[in-house]
Amino acid sequence: MEQNHQYGRYYKQVKPALESKIEEFKIFGYEHVREKELWDYLTKKKWKKPREETQIYEIVADILSAKIGDVMNFTTVEAFKLGDFALDDEEELKELLK
Repeated sequence: MEQNHQYGRYYKQVKPALESKIEEFKIFGYEHVREKELWDYLTKKKWKKPREETQIYEIVADILSAKIGDVMNFTTVEAFKLGDFALDDEEELKELLK
């Protein structure tokens, strides 16, 4: 996981909360969400600007309050960023930009 993030030092301590949230997602039918994807969402989106004096209970609360829609949107955008997309067809580009 991303140890570069300021909250990375808490990863082992909050791992049970991450696992619990992943299990919750599975109950709602989102069986393919992985712990890494949830952690990436939290570190790159939710905690983009970490606070200096955050408490571990605040980190756990953020994990447990994560919404599947937010995680899935973030994961989708990240996948698009990594993909090679060529919009060579000008008509497709115009249709997309409507």
